[in-house]
Amino acid sequence: EVQLMESGGGSVQAGGSLRLSCEIFGTTVTRSCVGWYQQAPGKERQGVAALYTGGGDGSIKYGDSVMGRFTISLDNDKNTVYLEMNRLTPEDTGIYYCALVPRFCAPLRYRTYFDYWGQGTQVTVSA
Repeated sequence: EVQLMESGGGSVQAGGSLRLSCEIFGTTVTRSCVGWYQQAPGKERQGVAALYTGGGDGSIKYGDSVMGRFTISLDNDKNTVYLEMNRLTPEDTGIYYCALVPRFCAPLRYRTYFDYWGQGTQVTVSA
């Protein structure tokens, strides 16, 4: 059974940083797309970043609002995908979910493309 476990959320002030982790159990991340999604209060879940573990051109995608501030990365040995979040703003507040599908990545707006989801980790950014 595939399971994803997020960690690393917390409360920070605007301008601060957090690193989220998504540890994957029950499968290796070979040739899979792993994505991070934010669900802000009262809003739909939206794509933040995604990474295709098989590499290649276009293997990393970012949402427009996080470009240049967030970085997604993979540690194959730990079967874990990270989301480094810098220069956080109150608009980054929400529950962050990681998701996996054993295929190439689709555009971030297609959140139903993913087969597996974690339970989420809360990120709160105060002004």
